[in-house]
Amino acid sequence: MSFFSSLVPDRKFEKYSDVTPEFLASEGISALLIDIDNTLAPYEQAEPDDTHFGWLKRLRESGVSCALISNNKPPRVERFARELGIPAYADCKKPKTEFLRRALAGLGVPPWRAAILGDQIFTDCLAARRLGMKAYIVPPIKDKKTLFFRFKRLLEKPFLRAGK
Repeated sequence: MSFFSSLVPDRKFEKYSDVTPEFLASEGISALLIDIDNTLAPYEQAEPDDTHFGWLKRLRESGVSCALISNNKPPRVERFARELGIPAYADCKKPKTEFLRRALAGLGVPPWRAAILGDQIFTDCLAARRLGMKAYIVPPIKDKKTLFFRFKRLLEKPFLRAGK
């Protein structure tokens, strides 16, 4: 796989809750590693809401194991994990894979049976590819408007267009 093809997501969704247990089963996915910021919630949302609980309940009832993976700091990540009742890994430094390997080991799932759900090509998608996982991308809920983020989003566009 070339570097450029490793930046193309397997699938794009409008929002996290569009990733259904039925879809994951059809893909052979039994574990989902989920980014928090701009994937599940905007940065300023401190805790999960009812839609998060309902979605995760449906996933768990269908046999999909879940964990949170975030580049954010432990207080935010641990708060979400505690409320949702799932394991979490903070300060992951994605696209590095060390914490993602730990998450998969903790869930007892090999990479080829897992996927990452996130909002960024250069962190979430690339990290998934580095481990041989599926990569599912959603648009950011509320993107940062700094020059760095605007430039990064511009660079992501060709890869997003190439995805399904």
